[in-house]
Amino acid sequence: MTINIYPDEKTLGQSAARFVSEKLKSTIATKGHANLILATGASQFTFLDALKKTDGINWSQVTVFHLDEYTGISEKHPASFRRYLKERIIDDVKPGEVHFMRGDHEPVAEEIARYSSLLDEAEIDIACIGIGENGHIAFNDPPVADFDDPLLIKKVKLDRECRMQQVGEGWFDKIEEVPTHALSLTIPAIMKAKTISCVVPDERKAEAVKNTLEGTVSLSCPASILRKHTNCNLFLDTHSSSLLTSNQYPVTSRSPDKYRGRSRFIGATSNQQE
Repeated sequence: MTINIYPDEKTLGQSAARFVSEKLKSTIATKGHANLILATGASQFTFLDALKKTDGINWSQVTVFHLDEYTGISEKHPASFRRYLKERIIDDVKPGEVHFMRGDHEPVAEEIARYSSLLDEAEIDIACIGIGENGHIAFNDPPVADFDDPLLIKKVKLDRECRMQQVGEGWFDKIEEVPTHALSLTIPAIMKAKTISCVVPDERKAEAVKNTLEGTVSLSCPASILRKHTNCNLFLDTHSSSLLTSNQYPVTSRSPDKYRGRSRFIGATSNQQE
């Protein structure tokens, strides 16, 4: 895992966008096409804004998937992740294909089968994700996360901390309004991506970041599994990285100026793991 630390959220987002855009361009140049997963939430605002303004990406050669969607709400709902992605990037860049999870489709099992088939046929080149306040990736909260999940997508129950985060970010007025369930890519589905770009700004994520990097690799912090990915780039700001132990990670051989931040690297055996 390469850890990049920036002075503020805007610089973080711009740097992550440069990284992802370079990966998209090189993948398209090599394969003629790229499969991309995009995350949602307040943490992704500056990244997505910078990515859609980046020149030189042939979006007609990009297929977009997304990470998760609430069950029981339509794509017109203000908190729908389909609506979020359409308004924040999809309608502007117009990818060649977009595959959305239909959280309001019934029966749910039919939608899970459809989306699982799409994922099974696609080789994901880049997964753009975040980390939740409870350490989740996608909606794999600690009670439902499974590092060896046999599924690619499943219906999950959201824990209280996750639902409170949605209220705190302003998507809902009170916790009673937050759906109790969602469709989510599983952890193995995310880990199958060739490259992972993980954007995590803000002080409210500092504890989750510390647990991700300095705790054991365990389901108590699902994001800790990212330390076992062969090509994961974590983008932090000074706030989200504020609880990390100083000088714990050796400096990577990459130029620290490549993404205009402090770049550090940890390998699969750098920290204690279960």
